[in-house]
Amino acid sequence: MLGFLQGFAYGLFLSCIPWFIAGMVNPAVAVPNEPPSRWHVILRYWLGIPFLAFLLWLTSLWGGFGPTLAGWIVGLVAIGVEVPLERAWRRWLTRRREKRRRREQDARQWQRRAEKEARAREAGVAVLDPDHPPEDADSVVQELCSVKKRLQGAQRADLAVQVDRLYSRYSHGLAVLGARFDPGELTYQRAAGLMAEVCRGALDTFQAMASQAASVAGVDADYVRGRLRREGDTLPAEERQALERRLELLRETEQSLKALGGRNEAVITALDDATVAVARIETARPHASVAAERALQDLQRFVDGAGRYQRSE
Repeated sequence: MLGFLQGFAYGLFLSCIPWFIAGMVNPAVAVPNEPPSRWHVILRYWLGIPFLAFLLWLTSLWGGFGPTLAGWIVGLVAIGVEVPLERAWRRWLTRRREKRRRREQDARQWQRRAEKEARAREAGVAVLDPDHPPEDADSVVQELCSVKKRLQGAQRADLAVQVDRLYSRYSHGLAVLGARFDPGELTYQRAAGLMAEVCRGALDTFQAMASQAASVAGVDADYVRGRLRREGDTLPAEERQALERRLELLRETEQSLKALGGRNEAVITALDDATVAVARIETARPHASVAAERALQDLQRFVDGAGRYQRSE
């Protein structure tokens, strides 16, 4: 056994020389570290492994001098076997850490979005269940359920809250309208049609938001920033530009989503204005029809203005 250790120590020491030369030419060949560098080559093949071989040689001298051929051969090939195994082990550890980091990141993102959703949700806002629309749902409500499901599929529950808010305003507006006018009256039909038209304009905006959110749903911003922070100086120029472009796409998409969300807030405000105007009408008074007409005219002006805005883009 001691003779085998002597031969192993000699073979290990001699094998350091070609591995050191190869590592100085291309560090990725000789060291399993990520990213590899010549400092790792010097520490491993000029200091670390030669010192280990020296200790093994000193230990084996207790049995006298008698290195075996098997020890020489094993020592010569040991580094060639150890480097790929250590590289695979390091990569496995990296993947394990990355999976753990992503799980923690997903949990943090879910918590942040849940908090943002709770802050954004107003008191009294009805929550739509995309898989189970209300029994009396009209075409507008059914489309709202569909677009909310798309937003949730794109992992943007914070944007799906706005769908609930629009649905609440729309259903509340119809309820107030029904309390003031008979469904068979022309005023009711015209007002309900205008509210539905306003909501359909918002639906187009929600569809655009869902498409944009889905287009970047698979981009992990934290991972991209982490790579640029850790390996920014060593990454190839093309890969670094590609990572930076991903972050730019995320920023542009978020800005666009904010602009679209602002447009939907204008729709919600218009529905609130129309609902308040209708709620103030006292149908028993002789001028109730005049007040209702004014509310409808305000809503019609908003619809016309929104239409012109959409066409100008």
